[in-house]
Amino acid sequence: MSERVAPQQLPPPTHRNWIWFSFQVILQNLFTFWLGYRSRGMERLPEAGALLLINHQSFLDPLLVGLPLSRPVSYLARDNLFRVPVVGWILRRTYVMAIRRESAGSESIRESVRRLQHGFYVGIFPEGTRTRDGQLGRLKPGVLVIAKRAGVPIVPVGVAGAFEALPRNALWLRPSPVRVVYGEPLTVEEIELLSTRSNDEFLQVIRERIADSLQQAERWLQEDRARRSSTQSPSA
Repeated sequence: MSERVAPQQLPPPTHRNWIWFSFQVILQNLFTFWLGYRSRGMERLPEAGALLLINHQSFLDPLLVGLPLSRPVSYLARDNLFRVPVVGWILRRTYVMAIRRESAGSESIRESVRRLQHGFYVGIFPEGTRTRDGQLGRLKPGVLVIAKRAGVPIVPVGVAGAFEALPRNALWLRPSPVRVVYGEPLTVEEIELLSTRSNDEFLQVIRERIADSLQQAERWLQEDRARRSSTQSPSA
């Protein structure tokens, strides 16, 4: 019988280490210049732990969501990525949770809940995979287990423009504008109430909140594009 490995001691959830901070500085300059990156709604984020549920447009999404925050966000990644030179070193030092494929379900839930209750922001993409058309897809019900167990608010996050900036199979980052909106949180009390309803109802509420944040981000993107277009058009 194999011996169970004790969970690793967690770092402070509200303070970035120098590696996270350095990446933020570099990426803020790159994304602001190349993607015209902007975000809003950070004031809605709670001071304690929170579950960030994000639509998934691109591999850029984890970076885009964590970029404007003064504290780290923990994401999930397959454990084989931690064995890749350089990549593994970065993941281990940027609060990423390693999940083994053979126990991905139970292990990811347990570790996510542990970090949330420790006070971390944990980011999850409930669609389970990147969108193929830029639209919000169907949500996986597994996220409800974490939402019910953790006892922390849920913050919906909408990412718009990342699908155009780095779509599936793209090799290069395109100069396309990106917007991120942190939506209105679901409180612990609201989550407890939703937990008494069916999973389908609970999941639908979460989807509506993410969709609303995404629509806000898309609308913001369209308004900025229209504004730039009007200022660049020649006067009659």
